[in-house]
Amino acid sequence: QVQLLESGGGLVQPGASLRLSCTASGRIYSSAVMAWFRQAPGKEREFVALRRWSRDSLKYADSVKDRFTISADKASNTLYLDMNNLKAEDTGVYYCARGIQYSTVTSDYTSWGPGTQVTVSS
Repeated sequence: QVQLLESGGGLVQPGASLRLSCTASGRIYSSAVMAWFRQAPGKEREFVALRRWSRDSLKYADSVKDRFTISADKASNTLYLDMNNLKAEDTGVYYCARGIQYSTVTSDYTSWGPGTQVTVSS
């Protein structure tokens, strides 16, 4: 069973950038789909970005398109989320997830990390 661990969260001002990392222990098969979700206080967990592990087949939520970039380093089993021009509404706990379906639905993902907090505030 692959275990996922996120890092890189923090407190930043609006307009700043952050890079989140998700390191996976164990092998990630080429058929896997890796994704980032986030959950703001009092709200449901929502899709942010996903990619197929084996190739650059990417998808983004409309709210982060053109500001966030999902990427992967297969040699180190690490998934990244580069976040630019952060806004207060980007605040939340960010989760890394692994699944096999090219899906934006949380229930389609079977492995989750514990999350990392991102707070955007002046």
